[in-house]
Amino acid sequence: MIAYNTAQMKNILSKRRRNILQKSLKLLNRGALMVEGTAKESIQRGPKTGRTYTRGGVTHTASASGEPPATDTGFLVSNITHNFAELGDKMTAQVLSNAKYSKFLEFGTRKMDERPFLQPALERNKRKIRALFKMGNLTK
Repeated sequence: MIAYNTAQMKNILSKRRRNILQKSLKLLNRGALMVEGTAKESIQRGPKTGRTYTRGGVTHTASASGEPPATDTGFLVSNITHNFAELGDKMTAQVLSNAKYSKFLEFGTRKMDERPFLQPALERNKRKIRALFKMGNLTK
């Protein structure tokens, strides 16, 4: 006969659950940082083939349709961040931009084609993020 103390088992399971939650949050954070970094890099370093113009003595090359936006003042990049949320029984991480004009760049307007930077950053990192969770034994 094998006997376990119920209180001890509950304690062990509670510790394991906390460890899994902490591990999950760390991996969510890593994944979000990967996407955030890729989005910022695409704005700062990606090739820009749009119109070149001079304003205030500074020459600037804009992004063309479909390219990530070209950086000008650095405001967009400095407003890209990530956070965590619990939605019901799910933990999520989201990468977002607090610059008011971000949605116009990402999705375009009637007068301007899109200059996506967040969705492509997620797409470029999806496989790596899934691999993180698989290596951490947190997925099938």
